[in-house]
Amino acid sequence: MKENEFRETGGAVNIIAKGTQIQGSISTSSDCRIDGTVNGNVISRAKVIIGQSGYVEGNISCANIDVEGKVKTESLNVSDLISLKATACVTGNIIAGKIAIEPGAEFSGNCKMNTQRMPNAAPVNQQEKR
Repeated sequence: MKENEFRETGGAVNIIAKGTQIQGSISTSSDCRIDGTVNGNVISRAKVIIGQSGYVEGNISCANIDVEGKVKTESLNVSDLISLKATACVTGNIIAGKIAIEPGAEFSGNCKMNTQRMPNAAPVNQQEKR
């Protein structure tokens, strides 16, 4: 994240704690860490971190993402870098500028590397219409 983007959001970080369950979509312009469960879409103009205990079932659209937990999605759209850590388990399709996969990570689906920068975290349904 660029320094001026950090200042614009006031350095705010959204945290979904372990044991928390959210039914519905999340939309934010700042970083988001998910250690609980989200059943719904996650849209962020910044970085998303899915912790080891985190689980997301829904589409994700963001600038960057680190996945340590589980993600079940139809579409994971990342404008810059997706990083699948050794404990990650991702099922679904990925569209990303860059991808890094650590040994031990599990990924089942399709991956499309987008050499042209995507618009920064547009809602998933708008990207599908293009």
